[in-house]
Amino acid sequence: MHSTENQTPRTLGDLTWHDSAACRSTTHHQVDPEIFFPEPDEMDRIRAAKALCAQCPVRATCLDAALENGDRDGIRGGMTEEERDPLHRKLHRRFDYARVNEVLAGRDIHLTQAERDAVVIAAYHAEVPAERLAWLLKFTEEHAEKLYRNIRREIRNRAVDQKKKANKGKKKPKSPAKELKAPAAETPARDDLGTAA
Repeated sequence: MHSTENQTPRTLGDLTWHDSAACRSTTHHQVDPEIFFPEPDEMDRIRAAKALCAQCPVRATCLDAALENGDRDGIRGGMTEEERDPLHRKLHRRFDYARVNEVLAGRDIHLTQAERDAVVIAAYHAEVPAERLAWLLKFTEEHAEKLYRNIRREIRNRAVDQKKKANKGKKKPKSPAKELKAPAAETPARDDLGTAA
């Protein structure tokens, strides 16, 4: 996740969070939208925009929306374009179990590929029908069945590999024929030879 705020991920296409945004102009609270598009050297405008963002109850949602939509212009979620740039570059690696669980519960939210893969694995283990998985992730039932086959194969291969490793670590027992063999005769020590007559 990109922020420390606890939030429920927004559904795809949901813009209702705009109604709660601190930057939304109303008759009693006028906000100039240009304040969120300062030049890099306009420090007063940047501070003013960030101060407004700091009071915003949907700041984390705004930031997520900017990242998920590839919106690189202006101040979003309390961050400048330059501050968001590393987050934009790392977004594909985002992994959040809360988002995975939301999709499994039927919510339509933006997921990274790693999160989509986790949905498939969790659905497989929960024995979610392929038809339901297809609906959750918006692809065909045939594709869902293929993904389930791949998971079954991976689980089977992992079990075979673990068995091989376990067998490799065990010592082979001695064969009974070797254990019954008489020990080699001991060579007498020099003192036991006696003396020649």
